Amino acid sequence: MSISGLISNRNFSSFTASENVYQLRKHQSLQRGSISGLQHGGQIAKDPFARCQHDHHRTSHIEQRTVYGLGVSKLSKVNRACVHYRSEEYDIAETKVDPVASDEGTGEAIILEGNGTPVSPWWQKLPKRWVIVLLCFTAFLLCNMDRVNMSIAILPMSQEYNWNSATVGLIQSSFFWGYLLTQILGGIWADKLGGKVVLGFGVVWWSMATVLTPIAARIGLPYLLIMRAFMGIGEGVAMPAMNNILSKWIPVSERSRSLSLVYSGMYLGSVVGLAFSPMLIQNFGWASVFYSFGSLGSIWFAFWLRKAYSSPKDDPDLGAEEKRLILEGGVSKAPVSDIPWKLILSKPAVWALIISHFCHNWGTFILLTWMPTYYNQVLKFNLTESGLLCVLPWLTMAIFANIGGWIADTLVSKGFSITTVRKIMQSIGFLGPAFFLTQLSHVKTPAMAVLCMACSQGSDAFSQSGLYSNHQDIGPRYAGVLLGLSNTAGVLAGVFGTAATGYILQRGSWNDVFKVSVALYIIGTLVWNIFSTGEKILD
Repeated sequence: MSISGLISNRNFSSFTASENVYQLRKHQSLQRGSISGLQHGGQIAKDPFARCQHDHHRTSHIEQRTVYGLGVSKLSKVNRACVHYRSEEYDIAETKVDPVASDEGTGEAIILEGNGTPVSPWWQKLPKRWVIVLLCFTAFLLCNMDRVNMSIAILPMSQEYNWNSATVGLIQSSFFWGYLLTQILGGIWADKLGGKVVLGFGVVWWSMATVLTPIAARIGLPYLLIMRAFMGIGEGVAMPAMNNILSKWIPVSERSRSLSLVYSGMYLGSVVGLAFSPMLIQNFGWASVFYSFGSLGSIWFAFWLRKAYSSPKDDPDLGAEEKRLILEGGVSKAPVSDIPWKLILSKPAVWALIISHFCHNWGTFILLTWMPTYYNQVLKFNLTESGLLCVLPWLTMAIFANIGGWIADTLVSKGFSITTVRKIMQSIGFLGPAFFLTQLSHVKTPAMAVLCMACSQGSDAFSQSGLYSNHQDIGPRYAGVLLGLSNTAGVLAGVFGTAATGYILQRGSWNDVFKVSVALYIIGTLVWNIFSTGEKILD
């Protein structure tokens, strides 16, 4: 077998051995002469590059050779071959050959398949922008795990400390006191400092508050309320920071899918929290859920420090092709120095976001915080059954959020305007829950009640491709501030809705609770379809 080719003294590229590629770095040069005439069976006298043996059999193997200065970066399956070295200008009769300096440095050897494809772990092949998405997804999973554990733990805690429904509602709503404080501040910090710093701070803060919750509860009710508010401060910056960092990393064509995946982390966090909390409480006591869930934040933070960057421009390991795709994909590029509050608040589409977010979160937070109590008091499920059956609606949300994201991005790619897509998805997110909540008063069995809850939450998940994606549509540079602004209204809905539910239940019924949610869903639908837009109105 023979291999022939020419590697010039100024442009090394590659040579072929048995149809396998042995890659060499480009733009290397030999200080003396050139290499030519690659064939089987030859040998170079006193050659410092390689030693060959005569072998007429095709022996395929992985072989690594020391090649001075050639910048060999990849290895492949090759047959035994050797190199005839012919000096065009010098007669090389010595064994010492000067190494050639590489302007790119020596490359790292990577074993290739026979066709030249690198063999690397799947996580290294994942685009960097989706690494950011998965880290945000994990952060939101921890966010809801740490939030919903109180909705399960509150049942044995209220028995131990003799709390009534009004006190339980106060404790549940105290989380939103801190959550409300950092919505707009979190958006400002993220737009100015970068999403990596702000989201990392948030996870560490709320994880510490989660671990300290049992200690505060044993000291006294005021300390528990303060600690829950502290936890809200940490979680309050999460959504604005995430929205900021994804506005830098994700092109428009992938926006709905990426946001839906991240928000589905919240729903899966509810699934995990509601599924494991009863088991932990029954085996180790109610305090164990706070200690175990809160400690997970430190593990996440270690990965976040190593892998995350606020912007593609900050990532030294980002490939040129992916960077070009991101920067040409309509993402936010310029940093924010001043927030044009007057301009932002003068836009009807911004107020549509604010009002719709309030209407949406009223029903969502009631279900998040009061669903285990509903199952326990109305459907007569025990603690374990309440926790496990609460999993179904949130699991449904996680699934349908990603389905909705895929549908929304597909519609955009088919030529539908972003405005039309956002209105369709959010209308489903409002009218679906409204319909299924009205059916709860007519169902006769617990199974049908759980099914209605699941369908309500599943249709609610389409909101992730509606109003939750709209902040980056109308003002990508101010995505953090816009989400902080609208989510402030959403948090107010959580504060008032969660507390009001406790007082409604003391004087009325669960049907009254659901009627208020349905009315707000309808109002949100009207406002959204009249005033919202998917076009960029802030630049």
